[in-house]
Amino acid sequence: MTRTQRKDLVNSLGKMASILQCFTKHDRTLTLGMIQARTGYPKATAHRLLATMKEIGFIEQDRDRERYRLGLKLFELGSLYLANLDLHREAQPHVDRLAKLSGEVVHLCIFDGLHAVFVDRKEMDSGPSSLVMTIEGAPVYCTGVGKAILAFQDEATLERVIAAGLKAFTENTIVDPQRLREEMAATRKRGHSIDWSEHQRNLNCVAAPIRNASGSVFASISVSGPAERISPARIPVLGELVIETADTISRALGWTAPAKQAESRSPPRAAAS
Repeated sequence: MTRTQRKDLVNSLGKMASILQCFTKHDRTLTLGMIQARTGYPKATAHRLLATMKEIGFIEQDRDRERYRLGLKLFELGSLYLANLDLHREAQPHVDRLAKLSGEVVHLCIFDGLHAVFVDRKEMDSGPSSLVMTIEGAPVYCTGVGKAILAFQDEATLERVIAAGLKAFTENTIVDPQRLREEMAATRKRGHSIDWSEHQRNLNCVAAPIRNASGSVFASISVSGPAERISPARIPVLGELVIETADTISRALGWTAPAKQAESRSPPRAAAS
């Protein structure tokens, strides 16, 4: 392959990626005109790229041929990625253990830049935890899993989330940017986040950040349940549980905790009901 051919290939891949990014949870299908408007590509270019992406399974076209949607091949690749993700392999026994100790639902999430994407879920009355095959994204500013990640990102990331909009899901959702910044500071100080029914009514959540080998927070783990069970009196014990579990997973991924932090962590105990 010549240098010119490589350059053209990279350019085409970049354009295809731009087309994929036109689709969102709310815009599941798009017309050629809508894709053209969002990418700025000429109609002929957008049509040619869509035809190629359709051929390889990245894009599907409705029977009426007027609207496009993401293809099944992307789901297959996403599932393959999750199945080979070190996080899921290392975290699975700890997800199960946390569910047993807390008696609540446990979620494991990764950060995609704007959302917390669920990759594992465990309930006490279910079998061993497994990949969440229907990949879902949760807002990072109003969920326990999201806030545990967002609090440890750089300022630019926080401001990008704020700029994207702070939609109110319940009366408890934090929609004021300054209040959210203060909440992030409080989360960093505690070492764990708290969702006081901010995303779903009567559902509270406690979560802690998971770090990679370099110490960067890229994921989180949480326990969640009805507000009457995840009560203010129970939060400190659950906080200890999720922090210890998150730290254990982080160490399995190659992270080394600072000496003082490692010494301060005591073994978790079953959360009181």
